[in-house]
Amino acid sequence: MASDQMKRFNRWQIRIIATTMIGYALFYFLRKNFSVAMPGLESEFGINKTQLGLFLTLNGVIYGVSRFVNGFIVDRTNARRMMTLGLLLCAVTNFAFGFSDVAARFLSGHSSGTEFTTVLVVFMGSIWLINGYLQGMGFPPCNKILTHWIPAKELATKMAVWNMSHSIGAGLILVICGFIMKHYGMSAWRFCFLVPAVIALVGAIGLWLNLHDNPSEVGLPEVKNTEPAEADMEPEPEVAGEAVQKAPVHEVKMTPKQHKKFVNRFVWRNPIIWQLSLANFLIYVVRFSVLDWGPTLLHESKGLDLAVAATMTAIFELVGGNLGMLCGGWVTDHVFQSKAHRTMAVSMIGVAVSILVFWQMPASTPWWLLCIPFVFIGFFIYAPQALNGIAASNQATKRAAASANGVLGVFGYASTLLSGVGFGYVAQHYGWNITYMVILVIAVLACLNYFAMWNRPADGYKKAAEVEAEILKEA
Repeated sequence: MASDQMKRFNRWQIRIIATTMIGYALFYFLRKNFSVAMPGLESEFGINKTQLGLFLTLNGVIYGVSRFVNGFIVDRTNARRMMTLGLLLCAVTNFAFGFSDVAARFLSGHSSGTEFTTVLVVFMGSIWLINGYLQGMGFPPCNKILTHWIPAKELATKMAVWNMSHSIGAGLILVICGFIMKHYGMSAWRFCFLVPAVIALVGAIGLWLNLHDNPSEVGLPEVKNTEPAEADMEPEPEVAGEAVQKAPVHEVKMTPKQHKKFVNRFVWRNPIIWQLSLANFLIYVVRFSVLDWGPTLLHESKGLDLAVAATMTAIFELVGGNLGMLCGGWVTDHVFQSKAHRTMAVSMIGVAVSILVFWQMPASTPWWLLCIPFVFIGFFIYAPQALNGIAASNQATKRAAASANGVLGVFGYASTLLSGVGFGYVAQHYGWNITYMVILVIAVLACLNYFAMWNRPADGYKKAAEVEAEILKEA
């Protein structure tokens, strides 16, 4: 591999990682804005916590289904097109949500009262349900693109950097919406949807201009996921006396039937994918219980001002989450020999301890002191949140990475049945102490599940080579 070609590949790899990070962060702009707007919706329209929790649940469940469906679709289609279209349509649904009270007045013929509120709740729920499906067009394309641009032995470290997009997107939108609600009051909730939508429209244009599904689209060789460093790239053929030709690398292509057999072996019949899926459900319950309910939980259980609560939740994301993902990726590749499940097992111990400490701190504790264990929850939970999908990608290999992550997505966002309407109901009827107790139990169960995987291999590429040979021989 010529050094100038390697330099060109590295430049493109950085560009692709940066573009998908920004794009996926903007998907979070159009999803996590709801968390800060919730107190405004409750204050202005009397929508209660159970109903708000139902919005979170519906959005999360349909998002999980969408990730599952789109994971299988994107393995066979153009990822750039899907991601750009998804972000564009999410912006449209946020515009619609921002004017939902106007639509409810038009549809009900009233500006207040029971009929108006009923129509408003149904309209908001429907829009947020649609948004949930469209949100599922964000991660599967990223997962497909990045597994084609990053070798398996570098995936944990570089995907940990990429996964900062989650917390950057969620953290920044919490700051933006917290500023809006603090300075313009509870009635300014609509701008929590309109402002991110405008930003996302510009971002969709950037995605279309900068994304490429794989190296061969820009005249570079494909990545070989089973070998390190420069050997990770197939050499391009040289013609005597001429420069290296820009031609796509030869890869053995599978027919749809052969690919289906491969997915059956490495996703549906792969025990570790199901273990990781269960783990995904558990860690997402913990993550969403803090992220989605964070401003409300801190405001009501610890007595913090709403702006301070939103800021703390942003710090949970931007500081705790980002540092946790970076450390988790480095530890996985450099301490646990790319065995992500070992890093995740240790991380969940930290999550459980941090939750217990934060729960037991009295409401009279200064906010900056409360912030310490709260940020550590983010530090420890975002390592497995980032690494779970990486582990699934490596186990299923790049041929079925998006499909495997589609299965994980269903389990991950089914968690909103518990973290959304479930926690809303528990908090409303039994109080926050019982809610903290449930979160702690879930964290312990996730820890035990990861330790059960301790001796699993780091990836499935060795086994995949054998299976591919069998499948191709049968043809």
